[in-house]
Amino acid sequence: MDPTRARSPRAIAAHALVESLQRRFVDGLEAVANAHASTGGGSDPDRDHDSRWDRFRAVTWLRDEGRHGGGTRWELGDTAVFDRGSVNVSQVHYDDDPARPLGSATALSTIIHPRNPHAPSVHMHFSWTELRNRSGYWRLMADLNPSIPVEVDRECFAASLRGAAPRWYEHAIAQGARYFHIPALQRHRGVIHFYLEGHDTGDHEADATLVRTVGERSIDTYCGILSDALAKRREVSEDDRARQLEYHTVYLFQVLTLDRGTTSGLLVHDQNDVGILGSLPSHVDRERLASWEPWMPGPQDELLRALVAALPDPVAREVGPSASPVTTEVKQALASAVRQHYRRHPDALHMQASADIVPPTVDNHRPV
Repeated sequence: MDPTRARSPRAIAAHALVESLQRRFVDGLEAVANAHASTGGGSDPDRDHDSRWDRFRAVTWLRDEGRHGGGTRWELGDTAVFDRGSVNVSQVHYDDDPARPLGSATALSTIIHPRNPHAPSVHMHFSWTELRNRSGYWRLMADLNPSIPVEVDRECFAASLRGAAPRWYEHAIAQGARYFHIPALQRHRGVIHFYLEGHDTGDHEADATLVRTVGERSIDTYCGILSDALAKRREVSEDDRARQLEYHTVYLFQVLTLDRGTTSGLLVHDQNDVGILGSLPSHVDRERLASWEPWMPGPQDELLRALVAALPDPVAREVGPSASPVTTEVKQALASAVRQHYRRHPDALHMQASADIVPPTVDNHRPV
């Protein structure tokens, strides 16, 4: 048996499920890229992108050299079609450590940022958490995040989610709207947010079927939305790119100051910082990010200052002079800033985003 994999039958089944979703999404995205790479789908013709078929590359990481799991993410970026993309499957387990409440955590987490500002970003997360007593629950997230909202895209994604989970749709949309609200900016991160937390009806097979159905339909619908946008919205202006840079800054702001899942991952261990921050776009507006500090309550204003300090000087780019690159080294610096902040201010974790259920993710990883 592979020592990096959890031994629980449900964890094994969950890993197979999310791995199948990962393969489906990577294949779908590569097919879209292959269809549009020759034109870039509206990418800047003056930039030197690889016009060949955009292929994801696999990156594997190990937790404690594999003793407590690890994962593989498929990633790409700075191509004709994609600004940044990461489709990550991970499984962390403590089969050798009964002192921890958590048995295993198995997840698919993915974010895609297209280069064309008229094509929306998307985030999805599907995970199975199994406790030491063999009880467990699913988390389901699917949200559409456009730089420039297009109503037909929102309606299409919403209809797909409603069709995939008619019984749970209204509840999940309400929870998503609450979780992805950004109080400091008085806006939501995206235009449609589906979020089920702690999902366990007692019928494990039905719950797993729900995850598969929501995952497959969300993936297929998004690939269709992306392909349609790249085919029909190829004209891109400077204003369009400026709006994309602004939105990418909003995205980084929400992920690093509010997203409980991201913060929990960074606090549990430091062996996959780049993967955990794989959701970040390639560039953000450092000056705009800094301008939001007066709207932040303490001590989160300190966190924002630390994030701004971790970003490098802006570089000249097609959207103007205010774009700070988010490189691998920058991701590591941002991860360190988040980790240090919550070690100094552990009570500030209560200020992060939440729905009706707040899972004790960090505590589950600690010995008792």
